[in-house]
Amino acid sequence: MTTALEVEESADRVVVHLARPEVRNAIDHQMVNELHAVCDLLENRPRVLLLAGKGGNFAAGADVSQLRERRRDDALRGINSALFDRIHRLPMPVVGLLDGYALGGGAELAYACDFRIGTPRVRVGNPEPGLGILAAAGATWRLRELLGEPVAKEILLAGRILDAEEALALRLINEIAQPDKLLEVGNGWADRITRQAGLAVRLTKAAFHAPRDAHPYLDDLTQAVLFETDEKQARMTAFLERNKK
Repeated sequence: MTTALEVEESADRVVVHLARPEVRNAIDHQMVNELHAVCDLLENRPRVLLLAGKGGNFAAGADVSQLRERRRDDALRGINSALFDRIHRLPMPVVGLLDGYALGGGAELAYACDFRIGTPRVRVGNPEPGLGILAAAGATWRLRELLGEPVAKEILLAGRILDAEEALALRLINEIAQPDKLLEVGNGWADRITRQAGLAVRLTKAAFHAPRDAHPYLDDLTQAVLFETDEKQARMTAFLERNKK
C-alpha cells in the first residue's frame, strides 16, 4: 500500500518524512490522515518529532487538485488547521527540517513546529492570495507571533518569499544546514532536547503556550508537580555532587 509518510521510531524520537516527492510533498487527504495517526502515536507515548520532506522539498503546499474541489463546508471543517494545531500542541517539541519549498500549507506546517532548521535552498512563504484564497491554517496569526506584523504582512499580503538567510535573520529558522547534513543537525537538536528532563520539557512547553491569564498560577502548579518527581531529586543531587569536586 502506498503511504504519504515514511515513519521511523526510536526510544526518544520519531522521524517522519513527507513522502510524495513527485508532487513536492503536496499535502493531500491521505497525508493529513497519516499525520493524525502520528499525533495519536506521540500523544500516547510522548517523544520528540523530527518532520522532514523527501526529494529536496519540505512541502510545496496543499494539493491544489484537491483544494480546488473544496467548498464552504470543507473550509469550516478546518482540515489542515486542525491538524497543524494538533501538531503544535504535541507534548514534546517538534523540529521541522526544511529543504527546498516550504510554501502555503507547507509553510503553515513549518510554523506549527517548535524549531525549524533550513537548508541554503529553502524558500518559505504564503502565496495563497494568488490562488484566490487565504492562508487559513495558522499563518494569519502564527506569522505575526513569530515575525511581527510588518514582515508577516509582506508575506501574507504582498507575496514575499523568504530565502534561508532572510529566514535565519528573522529567526523563523534556528539554523542553516547543508541538505546532506539536515537530518544529522535535526538529530542534534533532538539530542539537546532529550538531555533535559522529559516531564520538565513537556510542562514547560505547555506553560509556554498557555494563555497569559493562566499565569502565574499555572507555573506554580506545574512546578509543584515537578518538585515531587524522583528525577528532580536525582538531577539536583547529581548537580550538587559535581560541584563538591
